[in-house]
Amino acid sequence: MKPSRQFSLFTLTCGLLMTLSAQAGSLIAPGAKLEKLSGDFKFTEGPTADSAGNVFFTDQPNDRIMKWSVEGKLTTFLQPAGRSNGMFFDSKGNLIACADEKNELWSISPNGRTTVIWKGHQDRLLNGPNDVWVHPNGSIYFTDPFYKRPWWSHDARPQDGEHVYFLSADRKSLTRVTTDLKQPNGIIGSADGHQLFVADIGAQKTYRYDIQSDGTLAHKTLLCELGSDGMTLDVDGNLYLTGRGVTVFDKAGKQIEKIPVPEGWTANVSFGGADHKTLFITASEGLYSIRLQVRGANAAK
Repeated sequence: MKPSRQFSLFTLTCGLLMTLSAQAGSLIAPGAKLEKLSGDFKFTEGPTADSAGNVFFTDQPNDRIMKWSVEGKLTTFLQPAGRSNGMFFDSKGNLIACADEKNELWSISPNGRTTVIWKGHQDRLLNGPNDVWVHPNGSIYFTDPFYKRPWWSHDARPQDGEHVYFLSADRKSLTRVTTDLKQPNGIIGSADGHQLFVADIGAQKTYRYDIQSDGTLAHKTLLCELGSDGMTLDVDGNLYLTGRGVTVFDKAGKQIEKIPVPEGWTANVSFGGADHKTLFITASEGLYSIRLQVRGANAAK
């Protein structure tokens, strides 16, 4: 039977509404696809964006920090770079980097000048600072798992466990704020400084904590049964985890998006671009991006 004109219009309208609804429900911008921006790296990590939206990331085995500008140009920002891994911009435009060549935490100025801001705990080397987040008040949280590096002379873990640390804003004191995780790795905090998210990749779990006024953590809550190498947040509070592609969870811990990435391992993610609506993904030998409908929560101020 040939459908009536009214039925055809009804069907077309419903189909259009369903399409718009599907687009509205997705974090990915309409028509956007994952794009490989550059390759031929040995292992990419630590993406973070400055206030203009330029994205900096590390190629750790090659001991360099790369810059992907908002104009789409790739340059080397710093080499050698202390075998930097995870990074995050502070409010002054300095890159705070997990420089695990000598198990240190660095501050790198916009012109590339490096300063060691912390090394060691209880008269021993740190295991190897891995990922870092800077609180709005200038204090720092970082994870310290143990992954044996070929550039180290030691084979054993220097510390008695793998923990999360808090470095005071005045850089005078370092405090362990977790002692019960198996292998903490990815870390990110909310833009208002009230919550901290930590992935225990060794236990395949990600937790949410409340940040107390003295920097300590309270009210540990399991967010999801998935670990992560790196992570980021958007303005709606959705958490982006990495490993096998990018998996996104909402505030309640429900999976709401999955972004496949054609690499063996997806290490880390960060929002960047002029409007901070592009998700940049470091995955093994490549740098990828995809346009989203939501802005990143931790865009540098």
